[in-house]
Amino acid sequence: SRFGLELGKVVTKKFSNQETWVETGENVHGEDVCIVQSGRGEINDNLMEVLIMINACRIVSASQVTADKKDKSQAPISAKLVANMLSVAGADHIITMDLHASQVQGFFDIPVDNLYAEPAVLKWIRENISEWRNCTIVSPDADGAKRVTSIGDYEVDRMVLVGDVKDRVAVLVDNMADTCDTICHAADKLLSAGATRVYAILTQGVFSGPAISRINNACFKAHCSKIQVTEISMILAEAIRRTHNGESVSYLFSHVPSQQNHF
Repeated sequence: SRFGLELGKVVTKKFSNQETWVETGENVHGEDVCIVQSGRGEINDNLMEVLIMINACRIVSASQVTADKKDKSQAPISAKLVANMLSVAGADHIITMDLHASQVQGFFDIPVDNLYAEPAVLKWIRENISEWRNCTIVSPDADGAKRVTSIGDYEVDRMVLVGDVKDRVAVLVDNMADTCDTICHAADKLLSAGATRVYAILTQGVFSGPAISRINNACFKAHCSKIQVTEISMILAEAIRRTHNGESVSYLFSHVPSQQNHF
């Protein structure tokens, strides 16, 4: 919708033996094709769907096939296997967001643009937390320290990185929320340490098992429900536009593009 285009016609289903079946209802011969697939939910089924769709487009001589995913597998060995399968299936280019580990990019033999949620995160904080100049950015674990350092650097004169949370708004930032045990435990600790309110901003909301009940029982602050969705489609759309036109996507590492994208 951001490009003013209709989504291509695709039919996906499973046979009775659970084999995945995909049929494209568009003529993609000589066209640039971008396949958008979520990384959550039935991950194995989603992976097979995108592999079959890539291969189907390659067989009918699509000019270029870009696979656009919003998260990746956690295990490095699985990530390498996924990278090989996507490449062999015929993908020319991968666009993803907040890879669980940045070194996953090195597993691919084709170009990979790993986008970051940071610009959208900062925009949301400024627009939704009135005391954003007096908040503390917090990492829930050691792995996230680099991520919150990067976010804190953008507003170094107005935000305190980690540090003391007493009488301050605390913002937990992480890339993945699976069972949400870590993030909820961290929120409780922050409240005990004197934080006035606690927000958690997560790029990849897997929310498996008891995650939702844990979040609902936790001390997080929200304007309506405990879980809100932040808009990132403009970032992905601009990445697709820039890739299509042969432009650099590095601008998106620190900026949120306009609401409307044009080829």
